[in-house]
Amino acid sequence: MTTGTTTAEAPETAAPARRRPTVPPAQRAGRSATVPRQGSGPEPRTAAGAVPGDADARIAGAHDPRAHGFLPERPPVRSMIGTWTLLDALARTAALAPGAADAVAAVERSGRAGELTALRQRVSRLSPRNAEAAAMRIAVIAVACGWSGLDPQAPAARRCADTGFLDLWSAIAHRIDHDQFVALPALSLHNWAPERKPRRHLPIDQLARTEQLVPIVRWAPEGEPLCRLDRLMLAVTRLEAHGIWLFRLAETLAGRAPDDSSTRTALRRLVRIQHALRAQLHEEAAELADAPATARQSEVIGTLAGQGALEPPVLQAADAVLGIGGRRMGEGGRQLLRRHLPAHHRAWLSAMDRHCAPVRTLAHRGGPDAAVYREAQESLIALRRTYTALIQSAAAPASVPLSAAA
Repeated sequence: MTTGTTTAEAPETAAPARRRPTVPPAQRAGRSATVPRQGSGPEPRTAAGAVPGDADARIAGAHDPRAHGFLPERPPVRSMIGTWTLLDALARTAALAPGAADAVAAVERSGRAGELTALRQRVSRLSPRNAEAAAMRIAVIAVACGWSGLDPQAPAARRCADTGFLDLWSAIAHRIDHDQFVALPALSLHNWAPERKPRRHLPIDQLARTEQLVPIVRWAPEGEPLCRLDRLMLAVTRLEAHGIWLFRLAETLAGRAPDDSSTRTALRRLVRIQHALRAQLHEEAAELADAPATARQSEVIGTLAGQGALEPPVLQAADAVLGIGGRRMGEGGRQLLRRHLPAHHRAWLSAMDRHCAPVRTLAHRGGPDAAVYREAQESLIALRRTYTALIQSAAAPASVPLSAAA
């Protein structure tokens, strides 16, 4: 019987099967957005204004900053389980230590008890989300101990930090494929949770904007009001959530010609968003000024600021589009600030640098489009100054009016 026999299984005497015309795989699966039909008009665009598959969607891979910016895709892990509860406890102890020496002593006790070795042996079993959670706790401990500027793999680091902790730090860095994660993104964007579980599912940026947030690892004792350092970290998270439209506008402006009719419209929207972010920072500053000061806040904030580790990702995204921030910096300075971001975030920013270059030529032109571009630059400079004032207020032992610096 020949029923069910495929062409490959037919005897050699059978007539050769008719060959189908060769068609590219993308067209066989249904014409893709990057291969438009003949006479079908302009390519379709997403809600963000970008051509599907164009610009940096292919570079970002699964991560699309238009969806939730540089916030994590899911809310950070509030409590770790199993042996990793030891890291939870150590991070909280270090954050509440009166000084760096007390935090170092807590780490050394954990090392002598064999806890750090036990954690090191379990790093490879962590899921990506739990590895990010562990990285946040490692960052808190490193900052509390005064080790935030160390390279855990450098021989010099072993002369001033606990060896077991450095080994755990290196293993976590390898697990998340990010060596220099001890900075603001890990300390803030992965250190928050809604105070109450929302009744329905919310996108991550909407959750961070609309819900009351609390830190997972507090710098203030449990049961006491949040301190200024806690308020600063939560303010950065809310700034990222409110800045989601800036990422979408960056994709809209990517590859646009300076004289494109939509460029001026997008730049005007960018100005409005940056004004809104500045107003958001003023609200955060009012709450921060009323928060209690702690003995460690000036030390921690000063150290991180000196290492360039307090740069919010959303401001780096604006800088990638407009090419100017609160100060002029060359490519080396820009990459120095970006080193604290994960590789896919750095790739997206570098791609925006390239694709927004045509828009930045408006800086050397005249006319209404160039005027709007310069207004966008000025609003970004003002936004950076306001953020700098927020940091100064958080580090100050007494209340500093934001208007004095902004």
